[in-house]
Amino acid sequence: MLNDQSLIERHVEALYTIDSAGQLVSVREPNGAPAPRFFLSRSASTLVYRFRFDVPPSARRELGAAATGVPLGALRGDGTNEAREELARLAAILARSAPVTNMTAGPAYAFPNELPSFAADDGMIVHVTEANIGLLDPLLRAWVPDVYHSPPLIALTLHGRAVAVCASVRITANAHEAGVETVPAHRSRGYAARVVSAWAERVRALGAEPLYSTSWENAPSRSVARKLALVHFGNDVHLT
Repeated sequence: MLNDQSLIERHVEALYTIDSAGQLVSVREPNGAPAPRFFLSRSASTLVYRFRFDVPPSARRELGAAATGVPLGALRGDGTNEAREELARLAAILARSAPVTNMTAGPAYAFPNELPSFAADDGMIVHVTEANIGLLDPLLRAWVPDVYHSPPLIALTLHGRAVAVCASVRITANAHEAGVETVPAHRSRGYAARVVSAWAERVRALGAEPLYSTSWENAPSRSVARKLALVHFGNDVHLT
């Protein structure tokens, strides 16, 4: 497996487009929105941070200095006062140049060499392409564009209808980031873990690194990471 530094670098490059100066530009998706003004990811051994192209030099200097002093525990998102205070401190620095409109934080994961196997009690794992795109109708119709923009797209189907999907919602030559959805009526049955695992195998077959990230508040998404024994390599902060 790659080291934390390499994983974080691939992670941020998959999430956002980056200019020749290493600055964030936009979310890496078709017609992507502007990137956050500040991104930070920290592991036990590595700190990586990036600024959007329009962040002024004074804010960069102050945020860079503050980032190096952020303890790993303060970014675990466990609801402690330390975590809240550290995020508020970074946001306050950025707010001196323009108001902070969004602040999110969460874990980033890589996949172990060996993924757990799942008993296929029900449902069928299917690679969705243009040829069988009708499987997404009607329950996951919103994912139809992702068949073209976010391949590979893996679905779990019941009675010929997709009820859970995982697709490469951010893509570079080196890494794919997972996007996952399960139809509400079919949640808590392990379907998300099954499609994410199948998706990761297909991404690896393409020669890229499968990555998975979420927010601390998204308990079901973090549960999927636990079921798959994913490797927690970074704690992210995104400030806009």
